[in-house]
Amino acid sequence: MNDGLIPNRYAKALFKLSIERGDTALVYDEMKRLDFAYAAETGLKKAVNNPFLPLSDKLKLLCTASGAQQGGASAKFMELVIKNNRVDFMRAIALAFMKQYREQNGIAKVEVVTATPLGDSEINDIIEVVKSQLGGKTIELTKSVNPDLIGGFTVDVDSRVLDASVKNQLEKLRLKLLS
Repeated sequence: MNDGLIPNRYAKALFKLSIERGDTALVYDEMKRLDFAYAAETGLKKAVNNPFLPLSDKLKLLCTASGAQQGGASAKFMELVIKNNRVDFMRAIALAFMKQYREQNGIAKVEVVTATPLGDSEINDIIEVVKSQLGGKTIELTKSVNPDLIGGFTVDVDSRVLDASVKNQLEKLRLKLLS
């Protein structure tokens, strides 16, 4: 079965469950924390995929990583995922759920990466330009600094990238000189 199909089906089921319970925003926050935990702690995936770890410990681990309340929609859902032996898809399910939530609620995921830290006014200027192109969507902003850009910035809006970095301009110039 397609790796994208399983997470999307489970995410759709979680989305419907969270709507029925009236706590989609809470589940969204829990899935964001779970994704962050997977990204920050590489041992999490190994632990939950360990066949010798009891199912109850896997559930406790995922609930702790996501901050899910015992008996809540996320905890019950993660229990189902574990029982169905789909725990290796848990991060992909969380990502698919977050994508569905953002689409349903008109939220654009925007990541601004700069070569040096920018002040609030510069970030706000970039965000205003992005907002004007998104047609009223709400923005979920993440900022980071990457000195490898040399100068300038990149803006990633829902996986579409605007690269206004010096590194990119130098690479384009290099390719032009080579051809």
